[in-house]
Amino acid sequence: MFFKKITYQFNVAVTLFLACIVLSILLHSYLILVIPFIWLLLPIVFNFCVNRTEDLFWLLIVMLPLSTEMNITSSLGIDFPDEILMILLTGFVLIKIAHQPKWFPANLYREPLFLLLLFIMIWVFISACFANHPLLSIKFFLARIWYIVPFVFLTQILMQSQTRIKKMLLLLLIPMLFIVIQTLLRHASYGFSFVDIKKTIDPFFRNHVNYSSMLVCLLVPAIALRYLTGATNKNRKWITLAIFIGLIGLFFSYSRGAWVALIVGILFAFLMHRNWVKKIMIIAIAVVLIAGSWLLGNYHYMRFAPDHDHTIFHTDFSEHMAATINLKDVSNAERFYRWVAGMRMFVEKPVTGFGPNNFYSSYRPYTLNAFETWVSNNPEHSSIHNYFLLTLAEQGIPGLILLTLLWLGMLFRLQYLYNKLQNQFDRIVTITVGAMLAMILSINLMSDMIETDKIGSLFWLCLGFVFILNRKLQNEQNSIA
Repeated sequence: MFFKKITYQFNVAVTLFLACIVLSILLHSYLILVIPFIWLLLPIVFNFCVNRTEDLFWLLIVMLPLSTEMNITSSLGIDFPDEILMILLTGFVLIKIAHQPKWFPANLYREPLFLLLLFIMIWVFISACFANHPLLSIKFFLARIWYIVPFVFLTQILMQSQTRIKKMLLLLLIPMLFIVIQTLLRHASYGFSFVDIKKTIDPFFRNHVNYSSMLVCLLVPAIALRYLTGATNKNRKWITLAIFIGLIGLFFSYSRGAWVALIVGILFAFLMHRNWVKKIMIIAIAVVLIAGSWLLGNYHYMRFAPDHDHTIFHTDFSEHMAATINLKDVSNAERFYRWVAGMRMFVEKPVTGFGPNNFYSSYRPYTLNAFETWVSNNPEHSSIHNYFLLTLAEQGIPGLILLTLLWLGMLFRLQYLYNKLQNQFDRIVTITVGAMLAMILSINLMSDMIETDKIGSLFWLCLGFVFILNRKLQNEQNSIA
């Protein structure tokens, strides 16, 4: 029976291959010849994914630092191969839940943050229906789903033990360490030049900001892993060395935002330990509201219009830092250019916004010439460089409120968990997740990386771990009761 099945598949493949040869000649397309190979390989891949879903998840974790951007068309790109793995995992998880509803983690139904996440997705869809370019928004909505399902839902099932959590950390950190080492070696050949950093991180990262952002965020779990490794364990010295290499890599990334994020992460860990997170976050929100009101009142934001004769790109990093301090750096000037456009977009559509993923295609008419710089033609198609303002422009006031509630809910809940959890391992995981979230928050105040595979994956993993830690607290309380 087995050999008959193999013979049948072979005969069909040969017939299909011959038919595809004829079609490729007639249609002048060699891509048609791929069809019979897909027909043969698809069942094998499908069976592997269904039966080895966990292995597929571990492969995704390994590939997060190593993946690269691929442009399929001029307007459609994908992160390869991690985004392909996300899509596969999402499909199999949804199929599994459809056939076995009890497989879905029951604790999530009782989580306020999970309900808030559902409201966020509902509003993204509603906003997409009113978008200037609905197709771009639908792509955004689908991409958000295949980020959330593996990193938020699937982690609830797979991260059941301390051993698996440590395994996930190692599978993230080792590939990132490889990238840092090869970057430093390549960068050394350029004399650690500021302008040549981009040449050393290709093809893994688009630019030094993406590279440094992921690096600084992964330094925190590396420090946590060292703390969790006993002093007598011989691996501890290697972890220490890896952290030292990571700090050197961070320094030579020449990213001001990442350096600030490192300070923010350390400071936030201290605040969490002292139980000051709620007070500080409330003060921070008040400061942002007051500063925003002042900027908008009497057109005070016009004071930050750039000086075109002095706002230039500096090839020397010391000059670059001096320009930043004097508010004459071109990258910050360009931020003001887009922030002003984003606020003017919000004023026009304050409720639904222009639709997710619609900022780039819509912001040009809302810019002010006074803030224009020599890089305002935006050849990289980059966005507004502030994720909260981006959400306000694309999804309106409801989108911004929901996003802010999600951030505050995660940070406040982590503070509560840190105070209540008794297990030392879980407390270390809690403060690590909190510091990473604070870093990601800091980074996204000057950029917009939640929708990227590098930082976005870490953000949704953090949310997944909030749910995991909630369950651990419930288990502790139940065992005491």
